[in-house]
Amino acid sequence: MRVEPLITLVVVTAVLLVAGAAGVRKLRPWPVAVRGGLAAMFVLTGVVHFVHMREQLIAMVPPALPAPGLLVTITGVLELLGAAGLLLRRTAPWSAAGLAALLVVMFPANVHKALTAPADITDALLPRTSMQVVFLAASVSIVVHHVRERRHEVR
Repeated sequence: MRVEPLITLVVVTAVLLVAGAAGVRKLRPWPVAVRGGLAAMFVLTGVVHFVHMREQLIAMVPPALPAPGLLVTITGVLELLGAAGLLLRRTAPWSAAGLAALLVVMFPANVHKALTAPADITDALLPRTSMQVVFLAASVSIVVHHVRERRHEVR
């Protein structure tokens, strides 16, 4: 199991939070930092759909699904588009919702990988699921924040 996406999410979010606390006004709200962390993470994971890990990702696709290479390409493009959408305030909640849905839809590939991997503890289902839950929670937090913000504007 690769932890680079988790590290990217945590480090970029932390750096943006620190920058906001240090006086960069546009980075002060926590959702901006989380959006930046998620965007960086999804750029990383989106790019590896095309270089470096492409064959490993294709092998993760459950055999019941058709055209694994095409599915990896589509999900990579969606991750990159979602990352770009997170950077714009107007599209961020929609991108976060789409990426959350994508994480759920792609979860069977993680299950398949964990169940078919050699007896290597790092590929076990629990660590993979835990990371997916963190990514999903970060994405959903952006959507929830947007909904709450809209409710306050209506009042």
